[in-house]
Amino acid sequence: MPQLVECVPNFSEGNSQEVPSHEDYLSLAKRAPTPISAGEHPRMGALDVCPFIPVRDISMDECVLCAQAFGQRLAEELEVPVYLYGEAARMASRQTLPAIRAGEYEALPEKLKRAEWAPDFGPATFVPSWGATATGARKFLIAFNINLLSTKEQAHRIALNLREQGRGKDQPGLLKKVQGIGWYLDEKNLAQVSTNLLDFEVTALHTIYEETCREAQELNIPVVGSQLVGLVPLKAVLDAATFYCEKENLFILEEEHRIRLVVNRLGLDSLSPFNPKERIIEYLVPEGQPEQCLVNKSLGAFVREVGARSAAPGGGSVAAAVAAMGAALASMVGLMTYGRRQFEHLDAEMRRLIPPFHKASAQLTALVDTDAQAFAGYLVSFHRHGDSLKAQGPEPVLGSRRVRQHQGLASNAGRQGSALTPWKMQEDGTDLEASSISEHSETRQRVSSLLQDAQTQAALVLDRLEARRE
Repeated sequence: MPQLVECVPNFSEGNSQEVPSHEDYLSLAKRAPTPISAGEHPRMGALDVCPFIPVRDISMDECVLCAQAFGQRLAEELEVPVYLYGEAARMASRQTLPAIRAGEYEALPEKLKRAEWAPDFGPATFVPSWGATATGARKFLIAFNINLLSTKEQAHRIALNLREQGRGKDQPGLLKKVQGIGWYLDEKNLAQVSTNLLDFEVTALHTIYEETCREAQELNIPVVGSQLVGLVPLKAVLDAATFYCEKENLFILEEEHRIRLVVNRLGLDSLSPFNPKERIIEYLVPEGQPEQCLVNKSLGAFVREVGARSAAPGGGSVAAAVAAMGAALASMVGLMTYGRRQFEHLDAEMRRLIPPFHKASAQLTALVDTDAQAFAGYLVSFHRHGDSLKAQGPEPVLGSRRVRQHQGLASNAGRQGSALTPWKMQEDGTDLEASSISEHSETRQRVSSLLQDAQTQAALVLDRLEARRE
């Protein structure tokens, strides 16, 4: 799965709406407008700030390295001062952007003369046509506004109660990692509690929304939806879906439906249509070339790829595919039982059993390509480093513990499931059993015991289903 980093360069362009596109960020930096134009937001340079933000399959430490490399190149090629902030900061006093920006562009001539404000890269001299730039690594910032039919002052009162800064040192707000202000949106004729969520895993979308609703209710003010500004990570939306599913005891499996639930509960389409494909960052950047993914090929094409004269895809991809189908069959058994009137007494149990299989099927499907890519990477390393990797071999992606776990869940589903589906459970057990055979290249001694366990579980499932039918 390709790594995904968000980079959000902020150019001091004043009222200009022209933004260069289809260029790397260093090229964009070289084209930054000069002289420095004043706008509504704090700024200290032509390229004011350029953060690197981990989104998919990349760590914060790797984003720190990106920021360091970018900052060093920018300073060397343009001969301008560059500061590191956020997770990339080399001293505590430079962790926050406001601290580095203090005094803004106008204060730089004197600021750069002080030793404590020597830049991390580049000269400690004032460059009038540029100013200074901050680059660093931080978590994904979500701009989220909640709509109120109220005055600006009432909205601001709520913002002060909720934002971490509160009303000052002696009166901190309720929610960590939240910035907030109240304002009036003249074009929509309503007020907003406008917030920045600095870390949505500390304070989530649904948390700030629900707390705003609570504060508004105390003031007898109606909340009429919300607005996401810019992009949002998929996890932030799915976390909100999990909250509302648990709060309202809802049973929703499909990702598309869970997103639709969040749009409804938060009122994200109250001011303008909310299109997930345009607003969720992972949907904008696909995980790879769809036509190159094994899971997007037809079954016949996949089989031909496995049978071709190449080492990958091989046993690991086949094991993942077979196990995914086994988990999908188990999910099908549960769904054929759930919601039917004659099995209504089993609904609660099916709600418990179905989600693990649904999740496992998706995870195992993704491993079809992951295993092939991992083995291809191993082969590249092998050709570079020779026999030093031969004894080690590639690490198997599909774990036997996962297969055994799903076999046990399949047995439970069979005991509880529809009497119409014993043959499906038998197939499911066989599929999971087959996947365990194919992936145990270095632990073959355990295959016999795994098979025996699977056969015993399958027999118990079929015996219980037969007893129910009698």
